[in-house]
Amino acid sequence: MVGVVGGAQPPLPPADDREPGPEPGPIPGVLPEAPPDLLAEDITADITEDITGDLAVSLPGAVPAGVPAAVPAGVPAAVPAGPHGMTYGRPAAPKYAALPAHPRPRTPDLSWSEWYPSDSRRQLVEARERAADERRVTLALREAILPEPGSPAVLPYARIAVRYVPAGKAGSLGGDWYDATTLPDGRMFLAVGDVSGHGLPAIAEMAQLRHALLGLTMTGASPGMLLEWLNALVLNRLDDTTATVVCGYFDPVTRLFTWAHAGHPAPILVRRGGAHQLVAPRGVVLGATPHLRYSVADVRLEPGDLLLMFTDGVVERRTRGLDEGLSLIVRAAAAVPACGDLDAGLDRLVAAIGGPNPEDDTCLLAVGVTGG
Repeated sequence: MVGVVGGAQPPLPPADDREPGPEPGPIPGVLPEAPPDLLAEDITADITEDITGDLAVSLPGAVPAGVPAAVPAGVPAAVPAGPHGMTYGRPAAPKYAALPAHPRPRTPDLSWSEWYPSDSRRQLVEARERAADERRVTLALREAILPEPGSPAVLPYARIAVRYVPAGKAGSLGGDWYDATTLPDGRMFLAVGDVSGHGLPAIAEMAQLRHALLGLTMTGASPGMLLEWLNALVLNRLDDTTATVVCGYFDPVTRLFTWAHAGHPAPILVRRGGAHQLVAPRGVVLGATPHLRYSVADVRLEPGDLLLMFTDGVVERRTRGLDEGLSLIVRAAAAVPACGDLDAGLDRLVAAIGGPNPEDDTCLLAVGVTGG
């Protein structure tokens, strides 16, 4: 037996003719023009608030007679009816209550999807907020760990400039790092590295490797030995981590640059308007396998030379291959003056290779050799 919400109720049938009706269940029906996740069968439980409140609408399995239902306008519903809100006898075919037109949102410009926010929308907003929070923390931690690039450092024998641009996309901040430090014996230690992964874990592991390598330089060991020790550290202390590094010593007296690498792009040497990558010695990525030996190479620099070290985020793009990116940076590096404005030169170089990488950090370390 079916009635209309708020309508007159039929008389109670004789006791002998009564048969137990079905258990009250979800209300059948469909919300016209509504998203599928808001079908009427989902509108259950108690009436919590009117639809014009906070979008919380539901109906019980049976509505007591005479009680106005807080149903959103335009929602058809089959409501079991009878005295005291109970159904007796076998129910007839469902009919639908005639209700007013659709409710109007508070703001006429809102769409159904905006008017009825779903769990997936809420979860998406929360995920974006968490990603933004992690990015802020990651940037703050990176800035606390790495030296401030600032203006070019001027030494008696060299000028040093750095470009470090974090990845533009959320969740893409990587573990790129650099170092340019004068040691107690007067040599300058130069390094650029990249830890696998992104976000806070990569930043934390980058900090360990950078500080470990800097501490190991106090031993005076060769760059190859430094990388052997660093490889052992990665294998024994940093699970499932790999990293690439290029590092070396520049002696201002002999102007000899002695260097080694672990799976990292070789530095670029700019001399008298020409540029080329140095021939790389043997070197495998850190964390790949134990008991590796890293070969060492050296090159004598001249006044007016420019040495450029960089991470793979500078040259890699989805739209081009690695070889094409390397060719671009070698050509662009030839225009960077060793003794001129290094900052402006690096800006022009980054622009020439397509700008900062939105999906990976961009890190460049430039050393211009002066007369001294």
